Amino acid sequence: MSEELEYRPFDCDNHYYEGPDAFTRHVPAAMQPRVVQWVEVDGRQHHLVGGKLSRAVVNPTWNPIAKPGALHRYFRGNPDGKVPMEYLEDREQLPAAYVERDARVERIESQGLEAVWLFPTLGVLYEELLKHDIEAVVALMRGLNRWLDEDWGFKYQDRIYAAPYLSLADVDEAVIELEWCLDRGARLVVMRPAAVWTADGPRSPGYSTFDPFWARVNEAGITVVAHAGDSGYTTHGYASGGGFGLNMKGRYRPSIKAFNIERAAHDWLITMSLEQMYTRFPGLRVVSVENGSDYLALLLRKLSQQASRAPGWFDDDPVELFRRHVWMNPFWEDDVYELVELMGADHVVFGSDWPHIEGLPSPLDYLAEVERLDYGDRRLVMRDNTRSLTELRPT
Repeated sequence: MSEELEYRPFDCDNHYYEGPDAFTRHVPAAMQPRVVQWVEVDGRQHHLVGGKLSRAVVNPTWNPIAKPGALHRYFRGNPDGKVPMEYLEDREQLPAAYVERDARVERIESQGLEAVWLFPTLGVLYEELLKHDIEAVVALMRGLNRWLDEDWGFKYQDRIYAAPYLSLADVDEAVIELEWCLDRGARLVVMRPAAVWTADGPRSPGYSTFDPFWARVNEAGITVVAHAGDSGYTTHGYASGGGFGLNMKGRYRPSIKAFNIERAAHDWLITMSLEQMYTRFPGLRVVSVENGSDYLALLLRKLSQQASRAPGWFDDDPVELFRRHVWMNPFWEDDVYELVELMGADHVVFGSDWPHIEGLPSPLDYLAEVERLDYGDRRLVMRDNTRSLTELRPT
């Protein structure tokens, strides 16, 4: 199929599975009890995060593991009427491509891809559990990024562009970490779409305290990815507990937990516009990855309404600024044609979420979702936009 395209697609959403020492190798021993430790419970290995048992995933050793796209039919509409666990029964021994970069390069080649952006699996979930301990958040960020640089690299063979994880919890440390990432060749950075928990409490990502960080991002021209993770969203009593609403066993009881990812992304993205971030930092490029896009039409309508209701606040049309500075990666099951109509094909990027269970079985399965786009628009979505965003654009 890639030969028929006359180019190899560039996947903006691939993941690694963290190695056993990803959260400990570069975290001082004295800090580890405040960050991440291994513990055995009922004969199984789990993570203690900030001294509390994490249930973010059932098996953080990853072995055995459910196959990529195991929930593909479930998210396609569940025509089989199964509960998620039934789709996950077919497991395999942990493939090397999930944890080793050379094996991943070989897999990228066999999948017909040019390159991938690579993101954490657990790394985007643990800041929420540590947010009241700023020193622990900083230690998590630094330790994970140094492990990532050693095991994967930030620009490996021009095929794997791994994204270091950044938190603004301590803005001075965030700037130092960003400089280190730039020095190590990073082409993009990733953060969770959430309010920033600081020593003074939660703050908007556009709060003036964080201007030194955004100014350096703007100057360096590095792409910022807001990737789905644990953004700390609560059900406010409408449903019990947190999480993302996927009940693995028994009957599924729908609740607003199923929309936590989209709610978080909507709020983060619209706040960046309301805070005039794209006027204040005109070189900023933001990509929303694995956050869906069904909410976008409403978001743009709200932005337009706010511009009318707050005359003089916006120097430029916030909707046009959004379309100029933001790129959207839809869920594979979203309506990509609607998204292209809202954003333009030059601001939509393809991502498979491979090898996660909720992603696609194979990245190029996504071609079926864009078959009605003309050749030029399909190439923008499938390759050129992500390739361009991988290039530094210093101001």
